[in-house]
Amino acid sequence: MSSSPSPFPIERSNSATTEGAGQRVDEGKGRIFPCERCGADLEFHIGAQSLKCPFCGYVKDLSIDEDSAVEEQDFGDMLAMLAEKRKEGASDNVETEEVRCSSCAASVTFTGTLTSSECAYCGSPIQRENVHRAKHRVPVDGVLPFQVNRSRAKENLRAWTTSRWFAPNEFLKRGVEGRFNGVYTPFWTYDTLTANVYHGQRGERYWVTVGTGDRKRRERRTRWYPAHGSFQRFFDDVLVCAARGLPKKLVRKLEPWPLHECLPFNQESLAGFLAETYDTSLKEGFAEAKARIDEAIHQEVRRRIGGDEQRVLSLSTRCDAITYKHLLLPAWLLTYRYNEKPYRVIVNAASGEVQGERPYSWVKITLAVLAGVAAASGLWLLVQHFG
Repeated sequence: MSSSPSPFPIERSNSATTEGAGQRVDEGKGRIFPCERCGADLEFHIGAQSLKCPFCGYVKDLSIDEDSAVEEQDFGDMLAMLAEKRKEGASDNVETEEVRCSSCAASVTFTGTLTSSECAYCGSPIQRENVHRAKHRVPVDGVLPFQVNRSRAKENLRAWTTSRWFAPNEFLKRGVEGRFNGVYTPFWTYDTLTANVYHGQRGERYWVTVGTGDRKRRERRTRWYPAHGSFQRFFDDVLVCAARGLPKKLVRKLEPWPLHECLPFNQESLAGFLAETYDTSLKEGFAEAKARIDEAIHQEVRRRIGGDEQRVLSLSTRCDAITYKHLLLPAWLLTYRYNEKPYRVIVNAASGEVQGERPYSWVKITLAVLAGVAAASGLWLLVQHFG
């Protein structure tokens, strides 16, 4: 985000409003939510789960249509619609756009997939208009409001830091220092009914005695039997992060998210927080989801084969009735430095779960390995001594 003063004043016009959706500025390119009591910009308040004025305390409920709901969308239909839009010349890229701040008239630049920000001069929240509803992009279906505030996120981060046993002592003593940014992160969820056919082998272990005299010993062997079958399995809300800037392994460890608490998409929930739109496409996201589905099916096939060991010789999976949802989920993001190296931390702002990168103490790791080797050696000596 970059900002520069603008000599042109902003006029708030009631004619540029939409029902329950705040006011637009800069020819419909931005959106603000003015306080009805003092005129300041409202922000989403985590404790109240409503819009709240940071100056006079005025509270306004979110404008959500009672008849609206977060619903599954047809995957194939959406891919066909996007393909048609591309034929008409529409692009999936999100262009850079400037929006003037309604409070101080500075110019805020939205770059790439950033859709909600704050003015660098006065801190007022401002949103890019219509990106989440653009006809050539997949619209947002639901948003999970922030439920963990910044103070609780800091407390959870401190607890996470002190529990890192293999971190350097200096790191444990000093802790993590940095500023949390609240960000609404784009996700895809996928539902599908899978039909699976497999062939494999079930291994049953048994023991035999071989050799004679001093060379007599017992050996473990495996007897293999053919195994095959077919089954259906439904997958519900397979979650894929659609923001490429976040480490996938950390984001996956933040699960589960309380997706049942998502609200139909409304821009009011984004007020006062950063927000992004997706840069992993709907089709690319399903490829990631399919990898998770395949992993889960492979584990189920092994369970169905049973026995002591399993061999999966072939596995065929067909995905039917694919649906999706495009959701914005809340996270607190923080980057800190230790010995001049950056590390990232992510807090699930719905559950409080903390995942992050951290430094390691190789001295502690070496001592732990040596202690493990010593313990194993001692156990081996006891076994040898007592036969």
